[in-house]
Amino acid sequence: MLIGALEAGGTKMVCALGNENGTILEQVSIPTTTPEETVEQIVRYFKDKDIKALGVAAFGPVDVKPQSPTYGRILDTPKLAWRHFDFLGALKKELDVPMGLDTDVNGSCLGEMTYGCAKGLDSAIYITIGTGVGVGVCAGGKLLHGMLHPEGGHILLARHPEDPEGGICPYHPNCLEGFASGPSIERRWGKKAVELVDKPEVWELESYYIAQALVNYIMILSPQKIILGGGVMHQEQLFPMIREKVREMIGGYLNTPELADLDHYIVPASLHDDQGIMGCIKLGLDALC
Repeated sequence: MLIGALEAGGTKMVCALGNENGTILEQVSIPTTTPEETVEQIVRYFKDKDIKALGVAAFGPVDVKPQSPTYGRILDTPKLAWRHFDFLGALKKELDVPMGLDTDVNGSCLGEMTYGCAKGLDSAIYITIGTGVGVGVCAGGKLLHGMLHPEGGHILLARHPEDPEGGICPYHPNCLEGFASGPSIERRWGKKAVELVDKPEVWELESYYIAQALVNYIMILSPQKIILGGGVMHQEQLFPMIREKVREMIGGYLNTPELADLDHYIVPASLHDDQGIMGCIKLGLDALC
């Protein structure tokens, strides 16, 4: 049984085929241009593949509530051509199969919960730190939506006393995305993260902001595991720094087996950057139920 998987990003769309075991059989990448051009190429890829369902994990904001009149639409995205586009409706018009939809980061969280390092748990968060910052949340065995879906990259943080620039987010001067995203690093230091590996002051600030955010998530969501992905988190030197700062910031207030073993609690993504596609496969499988 073939399941279609579509990881729909603002820069590229990854289309893939998988099976009921979560195995990725093939995948291609399509540039994200206009909605019409992009959907046409997506449909062309899947049209003759005999898929039984399609799972879609989309950039947002996106309406992921099936009972909503705007379900499946991209909402107030900075990508103006996509604003209020009926993405899921356009796909359903051309592909007559059951479809499941969620956010890109919820898709990655689902991939890790189903096939990766959070398998067997009923709560976890997946955080991607790259061009932007997104947070996918699974609580009580279900992906969290609420009134829309989590926008955990925009929680407000205290500015590091040695941060001369502050945040770059146009909406919030002191949010995680504005402080810690890849573009924020580049703006602050004049180079991309990959060119700053040997600059400890860069990672001191970065780990401070990420750790501060993680403590907030821990206190509010009480996840059983925290998974960090995205391009910035390829800087593996961050992990011990983040863990140590989380320990310091919690200050002994919480004592759990998970927090006593931070090396296995705050961890990198485990599926070789395929967690999003694998989450899409699971969304497709769930749409068949």
